Amino acid sequence: MTDEQIMTFIAKEKANNTSRSLIVTKLIEKGVDIQRIRAIRSKYEKQKNSEVMGAKNISGIDDQTEGRLRHNNVDSKKTQRKNKNFNQRDDNEVEDKESTEYQKLRNKRKQIRTIDKELDFIMPDSLAQEDDEEEEIKVKIPKEKGKKVFGRDIFSDTHLTFEPELNIATPIDYRLGAGDAVFVDVWGASQKQYTATVSPEGDINIEGFGPIYVSGMTVAQANTAVRSKLGQRFGGSNIKLTIGQTKSITVNVMGEVAAPGTITLPAFSTVFHALYTVGGTNEIGTLRAIKVYRNNRLISTIDLYDYILNGNLRGNVRLASNDVIIVEPYKCLVNISGKVKRPMFYEMRSDESVSTLIKFAGGFTGDAYEENVRLIRKKGGEMSIYTLNEFERGTFQLADADSVTVDSVLDRYKNMVELRGAVMRPGKYQMDGNISTLRQLIAAAGGLSEEAITTRGLIHRRKADRTLKAESFNTGAILGHTEADITLRNEDIVFIPSRKDLNDMLSLTIEGEVQYPGTYEYADSLTIEDFILKAGGLTDKSSTAKVDVSRRLRDRSALKSGEQIAEIYSFSIKDGFVIDGKPGFVLLPFDEVFVRISPGYVEQQHATIEGEVNFSGKYALTKKNARLSDLVKQAGGCTPEAYLSGARLLRQLLPHEIQKYQQIHKIVTLDDSTELRKILVDSEKTIAINLDKALANPGNDKWDIILRNGDQLFIPRLNNTVSISGEVMYPNTVAYKPNAALSYYVNQSGGYRERARKSKAFVINPNGTVTRVRSARDIKPGCNIVIPTRPKRNWTAMGQIISLSMSLVTLAAVLANTFKK
Repeated sequence: MTDEQIMTFIAKEKANNTSRSLIVTKLIEKGVDIQRIRAIRSKYEKQKNSEVMGAKNISGIDDQTEGRLRHNNVDSKKTQRKNKNFNQRDDNEVEDKESTEYQKLRNKRKQIRTIDKELDFIMPDSLAQEDDEEEEIKVKIPKEKGKKVFGRDIFSDTHLTFEPELNIATPIDYRLGAGDAVFVDVWGASQKQYTATVSPEGDINIEGFGPIYVSGMTVAQANTAVRSKLGQRFGGSNIKLTIGQTKSITVNVMGEVAAPGTITLPAFSTVFHALYTVGGTNEIGTLRAIKVYRNNRLISTIDLYDYILNGNLRGNVRLASNDVIIVEPYKCLVNISGKVKRPMFYEMRSDESVSTLIKFAGGFTGDAYEENVRLIRKKGGEMSIYTLNEFERGTFQLADADSVTVDSVLDRYKNMVELRGAVMRPGKYQMDGNISTLRQLIAAAGGLSEEAITTRGLIHRRKADRTLKAESFNTGAILGHTEADITLRNEDIVFIPSRKDLNDMLSLTIEGEVQYPGTYEYADSLTIEDFILKAGGLTDKSSTAKVDVSRRLRDRSALKSGEQIAEIYSFSIKDGFVIDGKPGFVLLPFDEVFVRISPGYVEQQHATIEGEVNFSGKYALTKKNARLSDLVKQAGGCTPEAYLSGARLLRQLLPHEIQKYQQIHKIVTLDDSTELRKILVDSEKTIAINLDKALANPGNDKWDIILRNGDQLFIPRLNNTVSISGEVMYPNTVAYKPNAALSYYVNQSGGYRERARKSKAFVINPNGTVTRVRSARDIKPGCNIVIPTRPKRNWTAMGQIISLSMSLVTLAAVLANTFKK
């Protein structure tokens, strides 16, 4: 691309609101490198400075709109940080030879940033966004493991730039120097405006007046000098000098920083800005005593902790050219762990104590043991340990490598007693104060509950060695003031037994034909009639002639078991739930009541008939032994087109029948899991019938099958075709030919295949019966002829047989020779 094409492309993309980062990426993809962008920028700057006569402004920026606002006239802080520390080579010179994916992406990101920076002259909105690239390339840089020192990462946080505010009122102590742009405004009787820049010699050249020396002057002093020079011509007018674009300053940052050296900064920069530019302190740099020298004289000492913890900017002076910032190694680094709010390493001064360290760490957490703090010191050849109370912590001064630990409170109580069991409000209570005895504790818990056993209670008490000791007491006697009250101790556990706890949960069970069978809580004096009503009453199919009660045997004085294991009581129920013969039979705990199904209760059962009958549909079975002929008779008989030999019966299998078929199938298929899954989902089965013979012999057990609820009978029309499947060349369906042999139908399907088992051919008849094909009479209309497959020979088994035979022959020969001898 030519320079004109590059500029046209950028202008077009800007008109389409394409993001700046995407424009840079597209330029790189089109082969535009950093040298081309720098050449275009140089050409633009010459045009802007009128070094090229008649040059066209290609940037699209109106110079008149820039006004007098100041802008950063040096490289951004991030760029300087990269140049100081990470970019020892120019980005366009970085060869893509590094092996890892991250390194390749990092080089590309550097190239994008460099080109983007060079495009500031035509796209003045910077990439925000130098940090946004980090998010676009989702590659995480592994962080080095090390000590987490409080405050050390403040200058590596990309959200804190410490960039100075340039467009503020010029400070009264600001002194002009080479590079400062000034505006001289004249108004009143005369109107005039002059612009100038302080030269390296320290003067500004005002057109028509000559040079005026201002270097080193404050703004007020410079105003006086300008008025003195211009006042002779502009009498009666106001004259004022203001600062426009400020000069740049160079500052030396030395010592324990990430990238020491000389950096260029805007004129209003402070110490924090300089530290951020060089990447902050390194792993051994101090945070508590950063020194600033000007003209070989110490002018400020900065404590970053004062800024971080208190927001105090004291010491963060505005820098001047040739200032020197010194970051020395830390003097004392201390670790604090345990129950403080911000455990980590802290840099301490020699005059600071353990209390100050705890304050830096945010103070104690709620569960901290504040009485004693443990400090370990590693000096003098051996380590020492100190246990510091509240008063000692305020005066105990720290040394480098000290380690402070704050323990948590113990998992035990010092004023607690617990009450369990049959009381109104069991739980833990404060032992001292209003509760010091057993009687007071029970009263505070609302007293005993109704099921409490008052003859005996128990206290679990800890001995001096923390083992438990049990002490019993008479609850009722203590509450009745007939026995002395018991004084409680810390961590006593008092237990009041309950009748419910000592006995099984008393219950009654009812099963059978009631609305809500199940287990119910026992109630005294409950009769059978009441229990049935409690269970929702009888169902429609219940029997009132037989209700059984099973009662468990209870003989606590027995020495051996007998033959009887339960007592059974049988009752009948009259109208109004009155027990016949024994009204008011009272149930005992754990009785079981059984309400039977009435033998005279039978729900309607149905069978369905479809096909060639006069009235198809669902019919109710009127008797237990209803048969096929009865169902056909109910349906009005068969139509003339009915093919009775093809009628079939579909029956829903019961759960125990499905289980039986599964067991049989597992035996037949040798536990073939695939075939077993087929039978598991098949809950219907075709029943082989001969409807023509059943209608001809009604009531005959051999032909006229008894129906069952849910049976489905289908009587088709005559199907004058025969299907052939299995081991034939082309499975087919052909017209039925009376008296035709098996070979006729096989030939209609292209003949047998190689593995056809001809002698085992069979037919599946429309009625569900299966017949071996022995003659033409076995082939009927609508049937399906199946030619099975001959099984593969097991050559392994055959070889074993041959080997065994040879072994037997050899053994026989050996025996024969033996007998001959």
